[in-house]
Amino acid sequence: MVKIGSALIVDEANGTIRESWLDKIAEDVARVCARGQDVILVSSGAVAVGRHALNLQQETLSKGDRQAAAALGQMYLAKALSESFSRYRLPAAQVLLTLNDTTQRQRILNARAVLIKLLTFQTIPVLNENDAVASSIERFGDNDRLAARVARLAECDTLILLSNVAGLYSGDPFETSSANLIKEVHEVTPEIEGMAGGARSDHSSGGMVTKLAAARMALGAGINMVIADGRDMHPLSAIDEGKPCTWFLASAEARGARKRRIGATLKPTGVLVIDDAAVITLRSGEGLYPAGVISHHGEFGRGDSVVLQDIDGNECARGLVIHSATELRLLTQQPWLLCRSPCQIVHRDDLALVERPS
Repeated sequence: MVKIGSALIVDEANGTIRESWLDKIAEDVARVCARGQDVILVSSGAVAVGRHALNLQQETLSKGDRQAAAALGQMYLAKALSESFSRYRLPAAQVLLTLNDTTQRQRILNARAVLIKLLTFQTIPVLNENDAVASSIERFGDNDRLAARVARLAECDTLILLSNVAGLYSGDPFETSSANLIKEVHEVTPEIEGMAGGARSDHSSGGMVTKLAAARMALGAGINMVIADGRDMHPLSAIDEGKPCTWFLASAEARGARKRRIGATLKPTGVLVIDDAAVITLRSGEGLYPAGVISHHGEFGRGDSVVLQDIDGNECARGLVIHSATELRLLTQQPWLLCRSPCQIVHRDDLALVERPS
């Protein structure tokens, strides 16, 4: 999951959307999708765009003015996102949420279902808070926490927060040159919280405080999180290339709890029969690739839980599939696609191994 801050997508001097930068984000996302990964986007900026269009220059907006700005700005934002992603043949779908959509069980299931269905259709879900109608008790308050909550319900393995800073610093990098970038965080302690400042933009609701709140939620769910500089024209590529940023790394215990849930509480919707080499690969800590699948049964979609069996019918693992049954059928029936597709069927972080009997 990737979250874009308002200060990145909107030119605060004139309230316009930075379309050239947005095109580069779309190009980065297209590259990530091409290697078999799903991407959900959380985009801020609706209020910042809408307030300029309505000529609302006051520093603090009333509730009504903010709602009107959000409603109008969301239209501009959706249009720009759709046009950028369409250049890479990726349809973008808008999903507006309130806090209740991530706290009430039936709404959680509904939100998860629509996100999985959109990803199955190889669509980029673009999420934002429904500022136009949400009451004060229904609001997330910022898209950092929205992103963390949705990352949890969508079973994401990594949450990337793109900001106007390179990560978490020991002090405010805008005020002191002695502030050092913190490259790894394993727990959000009071000391880490003390390094956070406030939001630096009148048009943004976030800041390092909200990013650390998001990190706490992500780590608790076994999800790794990154705070990275989004001002690069290719910020996702920059992360891949090792540009300095702050990684919040989930503990083995938190990741293990997630794996236990995958293995014990999720109802499988299909079965993958895998060869002996694939079994050995799984037990060595790697994921499952298309070449290791002999056959599969059931009509599962992306993100569904499946059972992995060896050729003798013994269950060796359970996991969340990256590809739907239809996509997997194409990969296994047309060998030339395997040569072109290095993507995995089940990522190692989404696998729960079944212990062999002694």
